[in-house]
Amino acid sequence: MGLRDEFTPPRSKIFVGDASFRKPGEEFLRYFLELGGLKPDERVLDVGCGIGRMAVPLTRYLSPRGEYRGFDIVKEGIDWCQERISPKFPNFHFQLLDIYNRSYNPGGTLRAHECHFPYETGYFDFVLLTSVFTHMLPADMENYFSQIARVLKRGGRCLITFFLLNAESRNLIASGESKLDFRYEIDGTLTVDERTPEAAVAYDEDRTRMTHQEYGLRITEPIRLGSWCGRRRYLSYQDIVVAVKI
Repeated sequence: MGLRDEFTPPRSKIFVGDASFRKPGEEFLRYFLELGGLKPDERVLDVGCGIGRMAVPLTRYLSPRGEYRGFDIVKEGIDWCQERISPKFPNFHFQLLDIYNRSYNPGGTLRAHECHFPYETGYFDFVLLTSVFTHMLPADMENYFSQIARVLKRGGRCLITFFLLNAESRNLIASGESKLDFRYEIDGTLTVDERTPEAAVAYDEDRTRMTHQEYGLRITEPIRLGSWCGRRRYLSYQDIVVAVKI
């Protein structure tokens, strides 16, 4: 079995996203470098690391002096990463946090709005969240923002994906062009499922900008808008926001 297969989990273990494991990681590695300015020797935190979709391409980029730490709430994904990635790359660390989630960890003992990231203040150069806040309601997101700001060094960067509501995306949703039918309002957000709102959550763009500002994170313009709502010009599927801790 070659290197490529060794670091690709069986399809049955891929519990988030589509069945293509490699493609999103390769795509986002470009964004980490080109938009986030990630350097090989930096310390990276992957919030909601899953089964290593972002970690695997980073093994080829981060130097032995660099460091990767990821956490997730799904034990199977963390177990796979610890068994397959960490033995070959000892500067890659994976940790399970027992945070409640209705879909992925219904027996979790912690709540996301109370979670304290288990890392030192000012430890990381780069924090990434791909498809995390798209499944979080405001109280949880606010706490995660506070933790991101805490663990980032001054001058450190974060790259976060969202479904952002602005005039264009709202019009596309209303006209039926959007791939996601955001119709239910909950705590100032829109969701596609009233009974399971975390299935997909969209945030107002202006509110998101204010939240970054409140936590000392300066957005690097422009926000890269995604195709999720049916727009014709886009970079990726979700909207990408890069910010610097000031």
